[in-house]
Amino acid sequence: MKNICFGFLMHIPYRLRRYRFFDIGQDHYYFDDMATEEAVRQVVDMSYQPLCQTLMEMIRLSKNRFHCALAIPGTTIELLEQNAPEMIDLLKQLVATRCVELVAVPYSYSLAAEYSTTELQEQLAKQAEKVNDLFGVQSTTLWNSELLYSDDIAQTVMQWGYKTLMTEGARHILSWQSPNYLYQSCSKGKQAVLVRNMPLSDALSFHFSDPSWQDAPHDAEQLVRSVVALPESEQVVNIWLGAETFGIRQSAQTGIFDFLRAVPYYAMEQEVGFLTPAEAAKKLQPVQTLSSPEALTWAGEAKDLSVFNGNDLQQEALRQLYSVVERVHLCSDKTLKADWLLLQDLTSLHDMNYASQGSNGYASPYDAFINYMNILADFLQRVDEQYPTSIENEELNSLLKTIRNQEQEIAELSQQLKKRKSKKD
Repeated sequence: MKNICFGFLMHIPYRLRRYRFFDIGQDHYYFDDMATEEAVRQVVDMSYQPLCQTLMEMIRLSKNRFHCALAIPGTTIELLEQNAPEMIDLLKQLVATRCVELVAVPYSYSLAAEYSTTELQEQLAKQAEKVNDLFGVQSTTLWNSELLYSDDIAQTVMQWGYKTLMTEGARHILSWQSPNYLYQSCSKGKQAVLVRNMPLSDALSFHFSDPSWQDAPHDAEQLVRSVVALPESEQVVNIWLGAETFGIRQSAQTGIFDFLRAVPYYAMEQEVGFLTPAEAAKKLQPVQTLSSPEALTWAGEAKDLSVFNGNDLQQEALRQLYSVVERVHLCSDKTLKADWLLLQDLTSLHDMNYASQGSNGYASPYDAFINYMNILADFLQRVDEQYPTSIENEELNSLLKTIRNQEQEIAELSQQLKKRKSKKD
């Protein structure tokens, strides 16, 4: 039986304000609240809300046979809580249907997986806690930032219980193989690996309303026919895209919402099912191992990290940002830690890409770099005030090890206490 696995990423970055050199050491607030709130309202009104309402309708009309996945970083959830609480209510309704998997994603939409294992672990733990508290669910499926994946990352997250990994179906990784299979990682745990069907996903994202694009599924029936026409052994088609595709990249006037709404009707007619990533991993058998020694993402032509770390500006920003990761982990300052998460968002790095001329209001990538580095200079000063750079990294690592051992001991004692209480009851 053929299946479609839909996945939608909701990511809204905090907008940085214009931060001058003379602000360093004087003003510790880095964000443009008005621009951020306007961006949230626009994307919610034009995209996220109508998309989620459409998904609810699809679930209802298909009698719960339509399933999909949502990836929402914690920083985006915070923005929705603050500026669009109705979206949180709508997301809770979707999750309550049990037809939507809220897959794990780093709390900040960052490159922590590439630059700091401890930071990635902290972000994933914080994300899991946030999602569980708000929606009452947990997931062992990982949608890393930009679908970032490598053999090393797979091995690392295996230790934290992530059993299903999502990544890009890039040609240089798949070669002649099809993206429409379940694969397994090279890690000891042999996690399930699902890969994005790049042609279909990108056709919807970028060419849905382009009549000259011959391969685009311009209507739901055409999409389902293309799935049915696949070889019998190809059982899952992963269509993953940014949620802003619906209503912003492709406006409502193009019929994109009507297209999506009609997919379950034609799919059920042709006996095509729908799976979440976790369901696909459980239902299907992996055909072979997927190996990616280097970082793999869905970004740019190269499908690597070069969009975010490919030039000197980006590399310097990343070097300075992650140079203080150990010190930040030792800090107890909640404001500083909140700023740390927001400053890791990879949107700032994308603005420094030479191909992103004039994005987000910057005159040039260099302009974006100067603004970010002014902010980072102030942030680094604040970190240094708490844990000076005169402290050696070895000493910091020793402190961190002591703290983590204490946390583990506290957790174990708490578990023992719970067991004793349950026995008494």
